[in-house]
Amino acid sequence: MKSLLSTNLESLLASAQKSERRIIGLMSGTSLDGLDIALCRISGSGSDTKVVVERFTTVAYSDEVKNAIRSVFAKEQVDFQHLTLLNAWIGRLHGQMVADALRSWGIDPDEVDAVASHGQTVMHAPKSLHKKYDFPEEGFPNATLQIGDGDHVAVASGIITLSDFRQKHIALGGEGAPLAVYGDYFMFSTSTENRIMLNLGGIANFTYLPKTQDAGAIFTTDTGPGNTMLDAYARRMYGKAFDTNGSIALAGRFSERLLKALKNHPFFDAPFPKTTGPELFNMAYLDGVAADHRVFLSAMPAEDVMATLVRFSAETVADAITQTFDSQESFSVYLSGGGAHNPALVAALQELLPGAVRFGTTDDLGIAGDAKEAVLFAVLANETLCGGRTGFGDRQGVPTVSMGKISFPE
Repeated sequence: MKSLLSTNLESLLASAQKSERRIIGLMSGTSLDGLDIALCRISGSGSDTKVVVERFTTVAYSDEVKNAIRSVFAKEQVDFQHLTLLNAWIGRLHGQMVADALRSWGIDPDEVDAVASHGQTVMHAPKSLHKKYDFPEEGFPNATLQIGDGDHVAVASGIITLSDFRQKHIALGGEGAPLAVYGDYFMFSTSTENRIMLNLGGIANFTYLPKTQDAGAIFTTDTGPGNTMLDAYARRMYGKAFDTNGSIALAGRFSERLLKALKNHPFFDAPFPKTTGPELFNMAYLDGVAADHRVFLSAMPAEDVMATLVRFSAETVADAITQTFDSQESFSVYLSGGGAHNPALVAALQELLPGAVRFGTTDDLGIAGDAKEAVLFAVLANETLCGGRTGFGDRQGVPTVSMGKISFPE
């Protein structure tokens, strides 16, 4: 009998039924340094997921691309036409970057089952950060916006694309972040130790993986700024994208007065889980806090301000982690994200978390820290294709859900 499925759906079904799938994960974070592309071989699903990163690269953004995104990134007012145009343009750009990477690796697009595209976050708006609006009276729900339309990625790459992962998370009661909890559990959970999977991206977040391996007991949250304020201050004062090797911060001493003022925000007292973004933690936040507490930044050595911002990130991470579990429990910390390359930030965390049995990176667990977030989205796409049966309990922040909208290349 002739199949009633379209060619596109037949391709999707065939991929879902394979014993192993080749999925490309894409990630472009708040640092705006470029697009991470991870070609993964994935077998199984859920707690049986096995991942091998076949190839990985970061395609750097040009200054023109960075500036185009920054013109709409985390801004209260934007050129609406420019935002609309960027949605398609970024999608096409990401799809072309995938096609170029495959060509350089000598791999045909037909050999890849799917692309998992995170897109480019331009606004993250949990209810806790909303302004007051007249409509609706009960307030708007959590929201987030990633641009880089999946249809454009699919057409430009020639590969079935799953995208816009965060919307389903929000639709079922989450805040759209952190999504790392799902991939962290599937890839890194173990019965041998309690693990903290700490991602030091623009915003810092972690997943707590208890050695009981109980999916209903895992914990995830944002903690506050990771690199976002460090990078912004490096751009402001030094014209640099970031503080290379933490050298600026290491040359300074943090200010207790400024640090205390920076930590005096309701976000840090809010219950877990919670999310935030550069919409809150940015240079306007630094300037406002300094002005309110009569801390004269212009009179402080720039390296002291940078050292204080590093300590701000480190203390808010450590405070959140130590609130997560019983003080008698031992745990290991595995770092990923750009902050894992900042010796000043890592040293501060090691000082503040003396109870950690081990301090390492996800490289120690077989997944390069720089590739981890892109790999996580490949794992989420794999769950949508052939998994989705792992229950995470009925808890805020970790809805049991499959994520990703499907776009076909034809």
